[in-house]
This record gives sequence, structure tokens and C-alpha cells, in this order.
Amino acid sequence: MTTHNDCQSCGMPLAKDPKGGGTYSDGTKSHSYCSHCYEGGRFIRPDMTVDQMKDFSAGKLREMGYPKFVARLLVRNLHKLERWSAGAARPLAESRRS
Repeated sequence: MTTHNDCQSCGMPLAKDPKGGGTYSDGTKSHSYCSHCYEGGRFIRPDMTVDQMKDFSAGKLREMGYPKFVARLLVRNLHKLERWSAGAARPLAESRRS
């Protein structure tokens, strides 16, 4: 099982997730996605595109007090994360690895 430091959907550090990570359908913790993106084995916003995620995440960073240019800088590489890495407009599904 691969463990990541950051959510492979939004880029948030998993250590900052108040719920300790997203969950699979059996309730076990995901080591790839945060609780804001993934719950019960599904993406919370399954139709979101990578560009929409960049806008959403940059907006959250702005709400936290980051300047606009810093927020945009922090989300610029979201397309390289697992959920988006195929370059598709639609997200990839996570397969559970044992």
C-alpha cells in the first residue's frame, strides 16, 4: 500500500486532515486522499475537473490568508497528483491496495 504525505486529489497535507484521511467503503482510512475529497470509497465531488479543483483549493488557501499569487503557486501542480495524473478531465478512481 502506498502512503502519501499529501492528498492525491487536492494536495492538502494529510497530517492536517482533522479526520485523519478519507475512508474506503469498509470504513478503513485511505492513505491517498483526505476526508474533504474522499469518503466511503468515493470522491465527494466526482465530476470535478482538475481546473475546478485548482480554483477551489486556491480559494480555500485565500480564505486561510494566503496571498493570491501564493495560493496559485501552491496549486499549480495538482494535475500531477494521482487522481488527475492520466491527464483526463475526469478523476481517476482509487483502487484499494492490500
